[in-house]
Amino acid sequence: MFIKPYKHIIQGGFSLKILITGASSGIGRDMARILAKKENELVLIARDEKKLEEVKKELEKDAKIEILSMDLSNEEHCKEIHNRVRNVDILINNAGFGECGNFTKTSLEKDIHMIKTNVIAYHILTKLYLTDMKQKNEGKILNVASIAGFMPGPLMATYYATKNYVVKLTESIREELKKEHSKVQISILCPGPVKTNFNKVANVDFHLREADSMQVAKYAIKKLEKGKFYIVPGIDVKFARLGAKIMPTSIISKFTYMAQKRKLGGE
Repeated sequence: MFIKPYKHIIQGGFSLKILITGASSGIGRDMARILAKKENELVLIARDEKKLEEVKKELEKDAKIEILSMDLSNEEHCKEIHNRVRNVDILINNAGFGECGNFTKTSLEKDIHMIKTNVIAYHILTKLYLTDMKQKNEGKILNVASIAGFMPGPLMATYYATKNYVVKLTESIREELKKEHSKVQISILCPGPVKTNFNKVANVDFHLREADSMQVAKYAIKKLEKGKFYIVPGIDVKFARLGAKIMPTSIISKFTYMAQKRKLGGE
């Protein structure tokens, strides 16, 4: 259960209004499952309305659930979300997808759609809801990035670049909040490979151990509750982040190139 300074008190505990993007599957859906059991009010957003309806039906016995079918690659949809959903206590920016392949051979249209979903939507929603939270001097934002956000990613260049953006944006905002002595908390989730629908969309076949989506979600919520900034699930992923910090970029690029090539089946 999340604790003070939140003020939305109901019988039996604290009730928070939580907005989760990319909530129809994977980590987003699993975080919604966890948070629904904590007597929270959830606003779940994704493009697939049918899947959102299924999640709502599953969770509404435990929590108040609102769903919005929105395409976050559309800037106006992001602004509309903020206009329609106010007084949010926790924002979880989770929507996103990837693509694997040589930069000049992958679809330009898919790259642009990815940048709009993985970067622009995060930017808009973070800015709008952070502004609200700073006025109240309370609230939490969790931006879901990836271990990819700490390194270059040949053969997944656009995806890695989008996650680098999320990491650096979130790190920068954290420092601003610290200097302002704000009570608003911002955190970043950086998992490694997770067993979700990501692989199908990205056209990859991971040859690495994939984490369980629910376990990642549980870890993320636990660390978010404790105010942790870098949320990196898994000892292997923690070592990967450490390696990315101490090894030259040229070496990291070689390792990531080989890893992505294996995902493509050695192409």
